[in-house]
Amino acid sequence: MAFSISAEQSVLNISEKSFSCIRDMTPARHFYVDNLLGNMEGTLAAANAPEGAIYPTGSVVQLVPTEVMVKREAGTFPATGDWEFFELAVDEQGSTIAKRGFVDVNNRFGGNCFTCHLPARDKWDFICESGHGCEPIPIDHSMTGALQRSDPRCGESELESGDTVALLKLNAMVTMGVVIKWVEDLF
Repeated sequence: MAFSISAEQSVLNISEKSFSCIRDMTPARHFYVDNLLGNMEGTLAAANAPEGAIYPTGSVVQLVPTEVMVKREAGTFPATGDWEFFELAVDEQGSTIAKRGFVDVNNRFGGNCFTCHLPARDKWDFICESGHGCEPIPIDHSMTGALQRSDPRCGESELESGDTVALLKLNAMVTMGVVIKWVEDLF
């Protein structure tokens, strides 16, 4: 069962409309940030702090269009440092929240978001990057960049040289993962 927050417990009213074109957010190295409460200065300060920092409430961190972290109000999710994880389905019409919380939210490779981000808990406020203690994800910056530039919510893709190959490799990896899981489930 996914953990959920009722509207009366929340100051942040997070809905599918909270998530739109990733390229409309502010880039911070290889990911994008925003703040649902308007505190972009605080969010960018945390994102750019070389020794780590605690992100302010309302911060949104997104590496790829289908996965999002939102910093909730203090005490909302103590185990996650108050981060809520979202799995999104995205298309030209916008975003649909497939799952939210932290217990049952997984990436496209089956890895639990909270479990992956846990090693970056203390110093990095659960934000995974190289050197933050997190297990590496099975995709590289060329693939994440291609996903960012092809976000269907943004309208026309802004593909760069090599993006088509990166997206084909990613699609092959996901397909192979599905087939392997299917075979494992058979036996």
